Amino acid sequence: MVDDEIMNIELLTAYLEEKYTVITATNGKKALDIVSEEKPDVVLLDVMMPEMNGYQVCENVKMDSKTQFTPVIMVTALSGRDDWIAGIEAGADEFLTKPVNKMELLTRINSLLKLKNMHYDLLAERDKLDLQNKIRSVLTQIIPILLKTLPPEQKSVIIHQMIDMVVEAIMENVDSEKDIMGYEGIGDVCCQIINQLGADFKSEMLSDEHTIFTIQGNVCPWGKEEAQLNPILCTLSRGIFSRIVDIYGQDMEVDVLETMGNGDEQCVFQLNKID
Repeated sequence: MVDDEIMNIELLTAYLEEKYTVITATNGKKALDIVSEEKPDVVLLDVMMPEMNGYQVCENVKMDSKTQFTPVIMVTALSGRDDWIAGIEAGADEFLTKPVNKMELLTRINSLLKLKNMHYDLLAERDKLDLQNKIRSVLTQIIPILLKTLPPEQKSVIIHQMIDMVVEAIMENVDSEKDIMGYEGIGDVCCQIINQLGADFKSEMLSDEHTIFTIQGNVCPWGKEEAQLNPILCTLSRGIFSRIVDIYGQDMEVDVLETMGNGDEQCVFQLNKID
């Protein structure tokens, strides 16, 4: 919240502090420093301030790639058409006229936060698809060609390197600090990682003394046709699960029961205790 009048800051803070953490600034330069450091969810910005007015602050916020999607609400006593146009040109997302109505303020903030969250959800989905496409491109097109020319012992090395590459690339989106008690949760983590590659796998915990989990799905992470052309890709799936088990320090082994790469209708893996 940015306003050079302390009374205005105190009033709006009283409106918001039950639901939000409010950070305040009394001038534009301080406001920009706070926005850069704190990355607030919404900026409430007075227009008439000395040295740097609200329009200039808004322009700076919107020009910075790190804060350009931060919603800015101009809070002003100005209500002329030219003032509103100046705010739009500066990049403002909403306008409130002083004196501010509490319900209107809360409603505008809530609406902007919903839009912001939707925007970041779309960006996350785009990044996820980019990751899937990048990994699939390398694994389904380049690697099989290389493997054809390599002796068996070098193939094994390449496969392990590929597994490490995939797990490292997507493990950052998984809570690697997740508290897993015994074997519980390993199956879900395996599915969470393989599903980031475009699969649709689910895990089921069993009561069998030897078999702890089955992991199965009918959507191949590599693409069904690609897996049938290059069954080595199914070996990658097994290797990824084995790598995850190692990361979480569990004494388990992964067995393959069915794979779409071998013509089955689904992929089925078992996670078993090591005797």
